[in-house]
Amino acid sequence: MKFISWNVNGLRACVSKGGFLDAFTKLDADIFAVQETKLQEGQIDLKLPEGYADYWNYAEKKGYSGVAVFARMEPLSVELGMEEFKADNEGRIIRLEYQDFYFITVYTPNSKDGLLRLDDRMDWEDAFLKYVNALQEKKPVIICGDLNVAHEEIDLKNPKTNHRNAGFTDEERGKMTVLLREGHLLDSFRYLYPDREGIYSWWSYRGRARENNAGWRIDYFLLSESLKDRIEGAGIHTEIYGSDHCPVELVLK
Repeated sequence: MKFISWNVNGLRACVSKGGFLDAFTKLDADIFAVQETKLQEGQIDLKLPEGYADYWNYAEKKGYSGVAVFARMEPLSVELGMEEFKADNEGRIIRLEYQDFYFITVYTPNSKDGLLRLDDRMDWEDAFLKYVNALQEKKPVIICGDLNVAHEEIDLKNPKTNHRNAGFTDEERGKMTVLLREGHLLDSFRYLYPDREGIYSWWSYRGRARENNAGWRIDYFLLSESLKDRIEGAGIHTEIYGSDHCPVELVLK
């Protein structure tokens, strides 16, 4: 069973560049999640291969945030957003329930330049941990998306110069540690490749960052520890363009 997650940084732009549909077909996922769709209902006519159902969570603010999931497997139920969190109108979560697990795609709020939104981000992190743990009382979870944090120094090219920048603050990294520990979750890529360096999922558009591989690993597949024996593969498709992020992958037995 193959899962793909990709922050497309504007789905219409990604499609128009020719990258999205080619990648979608090539990657051939059973469940394909995207973040930062940046569109409203009816603003795109997406011609996907046959056999996929689509699920959307749009932000109220036009051209902002938004997530979607394209799935071959019909879910038992679908839910949008975290009920308790005030930013649910930003279109940040879709949850699909299946017989053996919950699949969640998430676009975590960015703390912004100057850390203007760091306090809101901390509230989000606390709410998300509570949300995940409530689900895990019922069945395991698979979580994917842009979590907007490089967890450890190995997860970005320049940790020293980026300390205290959004996405690499002690506070954000600490919340990621808590999510993994108290949520009983595994970072699938780091579980398989604990020491692998220089593999990133996001590069700034500035300063030829992608050409120089000055990137960050901020896109993840996390899953319940109870599923670890089913992990067959985890990858980061740095060869795929069309966004400032690249797709990440999880394969389960």
